[in-house]
Amino acid sequence: MNANSASPAPLSPRPLREAAGARDQVMTARQLREHGIAAADAAQRCRPGGPWQQLLPGVYLLHAGPPTPAERLHAALLYAGRPPGRPAVPAQTRGRTASAPAQDAEPAPYGDAMITGLAALALHGFTTAPPLLALDRIDVLLPRTRRLRSTGSVRLVRAHTLPRPDRITGLPVAPVPRALADTVAVLTDAADVHRLLTEAVHGGHCEATAVVRELSRARLLGRAHVIDAVDTLIAEGRALAEGRLYAMVDAHALPDPLWNVDLRLPGGPHLGGVDAYWPDHAVAVEIDARTPRRTSHDDEALWSPYARKRETLERLGITVVHVTPRALREAPEQQAEVVRAAMTASAERDHATHVVVLPR
Repeated sequence: MNANSASPAPLSPRPLREAAGARDQVMTARQLREHGIAAADAAQRCRPGGPWQQLLPGVYLLHAGPPTPAERLHAALLYAGRPPGRPAVPAQTRGRTASAPAQDAEPAPYGDAMITGLAALALHGFTTAPPLLALDRIDVLLPRTRRLRSTGSVRLVRAHTLPRPDRITGLPVAPVPRALADTVAVLTDAADVHRLLTEAVHGGHCEATAVVRELSRARLLGRAHVIDAVDTLIAEGRALAEGRLYAMVDAHALPDPLWNVDLRLPGGPHLGGVDAYWPDHAVAVEIDARTPRRTSHDDEALWSPYARKRETLERLGITVVHVTPRALREAPEQQAEVVRAAMTASAERDHATHVVVLPR
């Protein structure tokens, strides 16, 4: 709706009729002042039966009737963005190139704020998240230093360190792992948590390790219903990665390996399990699916068993190729070439120590 059609427009250096799209229908008090509309004029237009309405403190909808989902998201970001009087800092964008549309280079003044929680998951395309129309609340992530309160349909989520946002329909949106953590933080039903985590991994949005790492940072792994869902997620994520490893071997015509085996020295100690082993080439593949359960500084401790096993096997002449679930999903051809190169190099190495291969 054009504001001029509802009431006489004041003299304005930036006429409202020049704006287009959803963003011109939601404005802050500061933006209205730039268009020559004083706070008293805005308040008058927002009276019962008037052409406008106030959605949030200092944020106005320039038409009657309910706001659209896009207008609600825009309003929430404007409310949580930079305080009045401070210049807006464009949100970071992922993958922007020189050929990007010019209008994308000038985002709305949202500052560091970004959509998170269920609204973010809906924007990422989660089918298990309610549609935006059904959400009573929009979660917005912003720096912990911001002095602002949750209000109305906006819940503010604060963080010491903000992730780099994705950009969806021109809006800054928290990456899937962070949006999941902010959603799980307010869920109490294990089935709901499991559905969201499962879609994140099986839907290809992110890897299980990234999800668990973010849940750990949010200190959510002490909750029983979250742990139950995470344990299932880890098992499902590993099974999915194993399936991709099988498909990689088949699609790229690698020799058939021995799958899921334990290696031992004859009459000696257990050397460890591997996901695939080619005894004729002394090459093993192991899926690196580490999932930190506490804080990120535990990564070194989590890696130690992998490193010790790799060092032991390589001392025996066995090449160990580590692959991640993400690499198997995004670059299987590259991983297959790494395995093939290891097999080719085996002909130039000394013969490996004989090991006993047992089903795992």
